[in-house]
Order: sequence, then structure tokens, then C-alpha cells
Amino acid sequence: MGPSGLIDYPGLATLWRAIPEARIVGGAVRDQLAGRGIADIDLASPLPPDAVVARLEAAGLRAIPTGLAHGTITALVGAQSFEITTLRRDVETDGRHAVIAFIDDWREDAARRDFTINAMSIDRAGTLHDYFGGAADLAAGIVRFVGDPALRITEDYLRILRFFRFFARYASAAPDPAALAAIRALHPGLVQLSAERVWQEIKKILAAPDPCGALHLMRDTGVLAAILPEAGLLGGLEDMIAAGAPADPLLRFAGLVMVDPALAARLKLSEAERSRLALIQAAPLLGADADDAVLRRALADWTAESLIDRIWLAGGVEYAALRARLAAMARPVFPLKGRDVLALGVAPGPAVGELLAALRAWWLEHGCVAGREEMRRRLDMLVRSHRG
Repeated sequence: MGPSGLIDYPGLATLWRAIPEARIVGGAVRDQLAGRGIADIDLASPLPPDAVVARLEAAGLRAIPTGLAHGTITALVGAQSFEITTLRRDVETDGRHAVIAFIDDWREDAARRDFTINAMSIDRAGTLHDYFGGAADLAAGIVRFVGDPALRITEDYLRILRFFRFFARYASAAPDPAALAAIRALHPGLVQLSAERVWQEIKKILAAPDPCGALHLMRDTGVLAAILPEAGLLGGLEDMIAAGAPADPLLRFAGLVMVDPALAARLKLSEAERSRLALIQAAPLLGADADDAVLRRALADWTAESLIDRIWLAGGVEYAALRARLAAMARPVFPLKGRDVLALGVAPGPAVGELLAALRAWWLEHGCVAGREEMRRRLDMLVRSHRG
């Protein structure tokens, strides 16, 4: 088999000249077969890491030991980078990390991978090596563990969340019963995962075109309660997606839970993520028939993004025209500043802010359309009245 596109990936031919034994593995193979875009290419090699480094350097390529303990070298070929990992087997696992041994057996390496659709490889000639029926599962929309699901999960409990991530993106058939049974039995092991990894997987699940099927399965198997007990009903999220909301993980997260400081701290959200979610949840919900003056007043205090995000949480398709109007409308800016007040002889102090606040209230009430000259005349009258 010779899948088009992979062989011509920038820099790959140069890399294969240095290490012809290497094969493309993992997501690039899966996505090539599924007809999806390929963001990057990872390779595996039967050569030990030091031999991989020697081959790369002999070819004039830079080799970076990014994960030497696990046999991973990053090769730089011009502007492209490739991870090359030596074939391995797990000697010992603790549910998250493994002690490994390097091997030269492709099938044994594939047998330690999580799902059949991730256990395929493609060699330099373009031949697909598929030891566990991954291509057939991919075509049928089946996400299936390699071998015994319980064994795969106890090797690394993150694979429970990865199951739902891949189910959300690739499944079109009923979920594998053996996988669900193992997940139901073993999901208490999720407590071993770091908050950062859990949050990353939640975002990846929510970024799928439609994650609701996977989320329902997560609820049915007890996984959602284990990692996100704050999650509410899924109807609001389903309405958002049906209305055409973007596949934005943070927006969808806001549609799934009410994010409070305790939840943000537990999942170790970044400051940028906390700020975005706070704006989504705090922004006012505008009526679908709001006039332009109402929209301008809202835009004076909120960004269009925050207002549109809040509207998406309401879900309904009746808001489509409102979202379009907000996106097209320029944000009004109050035309006066403190220096305008000072220029009229008002002494620095609380009076400056009070005058600006009074003028801004008038400006908002009248639809945020008054320009600088009109507002300066009103300021002058207000200052005169203030002095009188």
C-alpha cells in the first residue's frame, strides 16, 4: 500500500535516507488513512537511540535527545522536526509511567500501543503494517484497545480518557463492549492522573466536532463523575452544537459546567483560561431582537467575543442574526478622557471621575453615538453648572 502524501511530506525523504529502517507510526498513519490533515509525523526505528543519533549526525542533521530515557530523539530537517522513538516493550508499569526495554520487533512494539487505529505503521516503500486490524476498525468507525482492554488501561489510566477522545473523533459504530466494561471497572484509577493531564484531555475531547456522544458514554461509565463531578446536563451543550457553535473547548466547557475558583484551581487552569471563562459567564445575554443602541451599549463595556460567547450558551438558532450583527459592529469608544476635564480647569481629584462618569452615563443612555465635539460641549456645560 502506498498512501499518497506521506512520502512527500517536507523533510521526510531526507530523514529516510539517513534511517531507511524507520517507519511512520501513530497519528500520521491513522489520519492519512482517514483522509484527514496531518499536523506532524512521528517515526519509530529498530535502531537503539545512540545509533539513531549517529546516523542523523552522519547525514548532517541535528539530533536532540528530547526523551532519551524512553528512546526518543528529535531530528531537525530544515524547518521540520520529527520525533524518532526506538521500538520498545514495557518491563514494568505503575498505571501511568513505564520502565521500558529497547527491542527490534515491530509487532511487539505495536502490541503495547493503546488502540488498533494507533498501532499501524508505514515504511519507506509506502507499505502499511497493520498487525491488529486497525485499518478495518478505522473504516468501520470502531475504537478498540489492542489486546486486553483491562491490561492496556492498568498500564496507563490516561488511556481511559484517550478512549473517549478518539471515540469522539473517529467512532461511527457502537462502542466496543469490552472497552466499556473495562472502563466501568477501572475508572477509579483515574485519581492517579495529574490535574494538568486530565484538563488537557477534557479540552481535546471537547474540541471534537461533536463530543456529546463521548460525553454521554463518560457519564454512563462513571468517568465524567470521576473527573468532572460539576458537569451538568448535556442538553445545553447539545443545543449549542446544534446551533453551529464553534468547536472551541473553553466555550463548550462553559456550556457544560459553571466554573468557580475551586474548579479552576483543581484543574489548574491557566490565568488566560480563567479570565476567558469568567468573561463568558459574566457577559450579559442580549435579546435576539435587541436594537442597535442596545448592542452599542453592550459593546461599550464588553468585547464582541464575550457577548457572542454568552449568546452561544443560550443555544438557539434564533440568535444567528444577532451574532452576525455583533461581529460586524464597531466597538464604540467613549470620546472623553480625564485630560479633557482638567483642561477646563477642574482640579485633579474625585470630581474628575465623577464628571466623566456622569457624561458616560448620558452617552450610554443615548446609544453611544455622540462624538467628541458634542461630548466636549456637554462637559463644558456640566463644569459650568458644577461651578455655579
